[in-house]
Amino acid sequence: MLSSSSANNAEALRRNRILSSKLYFDVSPSKVPLIYSESYDIAFLGIEKLHPFDSSKWGRICRFLVSLGILDKKCIVEPLEASKDDLLVVHSESYLNNLKDSSKVSMIVEVPPVALIPNCLVQQKVLFPFRKQVGGTILAAKLAKERGWAINVGGGFHHCSAERGGGFCAYADISLCIHFAFVRLNISRVMIIDLDAHQGNGHEMDFAHDSRVYILDMYNPGIYPLDYEARDYINQKVEVKSGTLTEEYLQKLDEALQVAGRRFNPELVIYNAGTDILEGDPLGRLKVSPDGVALRDEKVFQFARDKNIPIIMLTSGGYMKSSARVIADSIVNLSKKCLIETSADQKTT
Repeated sequence: MLSSSSANNAEALRRNRILSSKLYFDVSPSKVPLIYSESYDIAFLGIEKLHPFDSSKWGRICRFLVSLGILDKKCIVEPLEASKDDLLVVHSESYLNNLKDSSKVSMIVEVPPVALIPNCLVQQKVLFPFRKQVGGTILAAKLAKERGWAINVGGGFHHCSAERGGGFCAYADISLCIHFAFVRLNISRVMIIDLDAHQGNGHEMDFAHDSRVYILDMYNPGIYPLDYEARDYINQKVEVKSGTLTEEYLQKLDEALQVAGRRFNPELVIYNAGTDILEGDPLGRLKVSPDGVALRDEKVFQFARDKNIPIIMLTSGGYMKSSARVIADSIVNLSKKCLIETSADQKTT
């Protein structure tokens, strides 16, 4: 256990790192609070295809949105890469040093051949895209506070905690985002609504004893990560078994949001919107339709709107090529329902 003086010193160092970070920057009102960089997409000699995750989905989401005419490419916000000092807000020096070992990165991203690749290339082709996405998640909180909502087209690395990565998650972007919001936005109550099919064990471990963070996690209990210790730290656990259909899923979500709204009054909602709940997803094993995903997202955004709470959406997991179009269609639906404003002809100032 840290002594009180050591804990105070660690907290002061964390605060100083957050205050000196460049990840929060002013964004022109002409931009939409939708965050993406071409650097998000991972392409590395085809090795990325050895993992079921579609590592080009982020770019395809944006291309769909532009082609559908609801987003102008010039209106997208480009984030900065999270620096080592930014990452040290949550991660330890020893954890970040582990990422200098390609074999350890290969275990985190679950692609064994990565172990054989020089780490300089792993940093450039795998970890740099992740660090850009972390920058996007952190910036999303600032934009959400200013505009009411923000979507990071990447992020949602909910299996990574301060000391441990896994499940294609190398950095704890959700935990980092929350600590930045505590300091830079003067926020003291955050609700995580994690609707990825997999349990969000990373942020659960990081906020295990932190009453400022309320976690609603709706997940399939029979699949990865099977982290029973982290399950003890979920404030509101909603288990949806393999084969759960759209109607039952949405009914459980309605009930869960009602309970969450009664139990906790957040100043910020972080919505981890994985599309691995889709029918046919090989890892999520649920049977929710594409329309069901759009309705799910609409319900969460309506929950935040009704309470006048800023909301961040992260795209998280999704292991089918169809996920990108489903996400784009859901964002279009949010726009049509006036829960977000993505119009490409926004007035410039």
